[in-house]
Amino acid sequence: QVQLVESGGGLVQPGGSLRLSCVVSGITYNPYAMAWARQAPGKQREMVAVINTDGSTSYSPSARGRFTISRDDTGTTVYLDLTHLKPEDTAIYTCNLPTLDHWGQGTQVTVSS
Repeated sequence: QVQLVESGGGLVQPGGSLRLSCVVSGITYNPYAMAWARQAPGKQREMVAVINTDGSTSYSPSARGRFTISRDDTGTTVYLDLTHLKPEDTAIYTCNLPTLDHWGQGTQVTVSS
C-alpha cells in the first residue's frame, strides 16, 4: 500500500527557509509525477509545485522563484525547499501523487516573527 509521509514543517521567521520532505512508502521505485500543495486557513487548497518523472518542474505564481521541488533517483523521496518565506506562506503543506490520487497528512508551516 502506497503511503505518503511529510516532514520538515515548523515555525520560521519571515525571510527564512525550510526543507520539506515527503517519503513514498510501499514501493521501491516511483514512476509517477509528484506534487506539493498547500492549504491556508479559510482558503482553498493550492497546488504549488509539480515534478515530472523526466525532472521537469512547474510552479504556481506564488511559489515560482522561491520554492524548489526535487526528488531522489528512485522518486521515493520528494523535497520542497522553501526560501524567502512570507507570512502568507503559512499553511499545511501536503504531498500528492496525482496519478494514484494519494495524499499525505500534511506538515504545518508557520511563518511569523
